[in-house]
Amino acid sequence: MREFIVEADGGSRGNPGPAGYGSVVSDAATGETLAEAAEYIGVATNNVAEYRGLVAGLRAAHELDPDAAVHVRMDSKLVVEQMTGRWKIKHPAMKPLAAEAARVFPPERVTYEWIPRERNKHADRLANEAMDAGKRGEQWSASASRAALDTPRPEPAGPPADAAAGAARVRAALASTSTPGSPRPSTAAPAAGPADATPTSGAEPATAPDSPRPADDTTGAPATGPADADAGAARVSSGTAAEPGDATGTPAAGADAAGAEADAGPARSSADVTAAAADADVRAARTVATPGVGWAPPDMGAPATFVLLRHGETPLTPQKRFSGSGGSDPSLSDIGREQAARVAEFLARRGTVQAVVASPLARTRETARIVAARLGLEVAVEDGLRETDFGAWEGLTFGEVRERHPDDLNAWLSSPDAEPTGGGESFAATADRIAATRDKLTAAYAGRTVLLVTHVTPIKTFVRLALGAPPEALFRMELSAASLSAVAYYADGNASVRLFNETSHLR
Repeated sequence: MREFIVEADGGSRGNPGPAGYGSVVSDAATGETLAEAAEYIGVATNNVAEYRGLVAGLRAAHELDPDAAVHVRMDSKLVVEQMTGRWKIKHPAMKPLAAEAARVFPPERVTYEWIPRERNKHADRLANEAMDAGKRGEQWSASASRAALDTPRPEPAGPPADAAAGAARVRAALASTSTPGSPRPSTAAPAAGPADATPTSGAEPATAPDSPRPADDTTGAPATGPADADAGAARVSSGTAAEPGDATGTPAAGADAAGAEADAGPARSSADVTAAAADADVRAARTVATPGVGWAPPDMGAPATFVLLRHGETPLTPQKRFSGSGGSDPSLSDIGREQAARVAEFLARRGTVQAVVASPLARTRETARIVAARLGLEVAVEDGLRETDFGAWEGLTFGEVRERHPDDLNAWLSSPDAEPTGGGESFAATADRIAATRDKLTAAYAGRTVLLVTHVTPIKTFVRLALGAPPEALFRMELSAASLSAVAYYADGNASVRLFNETSHLR
């Protein structure tokens, strides 16, 4: 199933006043713009224009592929909350437009996300072009539009470390180097576009520069919307300690030894990072030859992509105690909740997660609720994602287990079939459970990106099975609290590990 991103906006110079909308359809995997739409609609309000833009964007996506999945991004909090059903629609002019938007695609194939206005510049500029054309007594013309040229092309919307996203950047780099001596595209911010098409009535709170503009249908909104995480929150260290499961860390090094992250060197500005990435893409484009016929695999369609999130810290995590599915079932600590909020913000910026599934344990369900609330999604619970049962070792450190049950521990380290003392779950049994859960979820979420909120051993097992690695590989992986990994599963049964133990969102 193809996946499209629809970005839409609308504005009114007067509210109500001369109004227009703009909408953009792009490929979710590559970021390529596939269609644009804009129209001057006469005198209307901001919100009516925004709804008209949404309808136009959905229709354009439907014309490209009526069977696609669509992720809508808008900077109108009102439209997003009303289309998801969280806010009621009371304004008579918007009810028929909302109903029209809901009929374009089956509701289960459309998701919605609110984004700040600066991330919706392409659609905003199309809306301004439409209103400028109306002022001249004309209609907007695609051939005369400069909105795409004046708007930086967004990063492809695939999951973290998406191979398709990297390929898209290489294609862009090839285009920029196809003519000898041609300049590299600028990474500087574009010049300011036309005047804002959506004036507000009243000042926005000083503490919320990205808050949505006031709505016409304010009676349909709750008194307070969901709060964004404080961008100035204290830095949370990701560390390297993890609960066993982290007995599935590296026992030879001693499970009680505290790890330390290496110094990454002097900080680099975002401009330096962007320029370095562009240089790397150009070098890759110049040195990688086009594959010959027959080298590329057949197109298997969009994969089922599992973004694997280890839950945030619990009180047991920094103590490196075994904490599986047979123990005290601890909740998150304050640090763990902060980590979950940071993950939520990171995934909201990516905008690719379409569903959230969690292990039934308290720490994973709490992490999932924090993330899902930010993404506007519900949480499904899957028992197969639970952590290994560590039997009599639950709540003990690795050193305490070695002292009390040395023979059982040695057997457990030597064989995936060995169980922890007291009849816990072997790694072989865990692998069988995870494989069955993987098959169940790939069938349920074919072609979609789903966040699985789970634990150390399940995540390492997903990765091990995808790589075809032996069971002892579990002891050679480090997995931090609130880290992200990603595995894509294709229709032919192949898997691609795209990310492992990503923690940049915590720093």
